[in-house]
Amino acid sequence: MATQEERFLADYVPHEYPSVALAVDLVVFAVTGSTLNAAFVRRGTHPFKGALALPGGFVLPDEDALTAAWRELEEETGLDLGAHRAHVEQLATYSSPNRDPRMRVASVAHLALLATDGRTLPELSTGSDAAAAEWLPVYDVLANADLAFDHRDILGAGLDRLAGKIEYTLTAARLLPEEFTLKQLRSVYRAVWNTDKLDAGNFTRKMTGALQDTGRKVTRGKGAPATVFTVRDEYLSPPLIRPDR
Repeated sequence: MATQEERFLADYVPHEYPSVALAVDLVVFAVTGSTLNAAFVRRGTHPFKGALALPGGFVLPDEDALTAAWRELEEETGLDLGAHRAHVEQLATYSSPNRDPRMRVASVAHLALLATDGRTLPELSTGSDAAAAEWLPVYDVLANADLAFDHRDILGAGLDRLAGKIEYTLTAARLLPEEFTLKQLRSVYRAVWNTDKLDAGNFTRKMTGALQDTGRKVTRGKGAPATVFTVRDEYLSPPLIRPDR
């Protein structure tokens, strides 16, 4: 004999309630030099055809949001985060009723930090419904470009999350190889905070307690050999406060 729960579910009519589609969007950050870049696509279809947008798309019936995020990123940009040193975390859920002109769509945004050597970025290739895929400087986009949907808000939230976390954690090191120099780490901070006002001596004093000296040195250019570090402690105490705050 069926239980009350089973009878309730058998009689339940989902279509009596408003339908809401679920999507994902990704803020993918990577640093070259002292520039913070993000991965963008040009939309190949309506709505917002030709507009700059973050990679993303709809969650399929058999997927969770994270699985969909990885799939959409690879389909639209050719970038497979599993092939790189990368950190991915959920950023926020965006559910404004009018954020998508097609229908009610809620999006689970994710923040991805991609490690680079500071000199080159992984090549992006166009796929799926994107007309183009490219890396662009984040601060230039926020200052000058129009973005599809509410992607400006999502990009800004991703930047705020990263800029805030690196004040009190070594999250900035996730944008570098596992072993790095203080100069490389300082370049990441300058890129994320978009500042040149980061005193090298004070930065070194703040960081060295949270870093592990590998005992190795590297030579780049004509300068003296630089010590190579790894992360020893995820948290900075006291925190490193952003300049001009």
